[in-house]
Amino acid sequence: QFGLTSQIRRAATSIAANIAEGWGRGSTGEYIQFLLIARGSSMELETHLIIAGELGYLKEEQLKVFQERVQGIGQMLNRLVQALRSHGTSRQRPNPETRIPNPG
Repeated sequence: QFGLTSQIRRAATSIAANIAEGWGRGSTGEYIQFLLIARGSSMELETHLIIAGELGYLKEEQLKVFQERVQGIGQMLNRLVQALRSHGTSRQRPNPETRIPNPG
């Protein structure tokens, strides 16, 4: 149970970390690459949640709610990648340092 919990936390954290790292790279192509890694982490997270459900650590209703949230994140990542690809991948984006994350 501890190992699965650790993997779930790691995968969830990886989604946000890859989005942030990709943004910080500066080019649209690199940003897309990291968004795709984040999408992979979301799929990994969903798999871990399914396993947790099968092992009885999550109720069916809880699993459904979590899956819907994770799938929603994956869909948002897909739409963002599509939008960025439609505008070209070789362009430089604005300086990442001009966009400071909102701490609240």
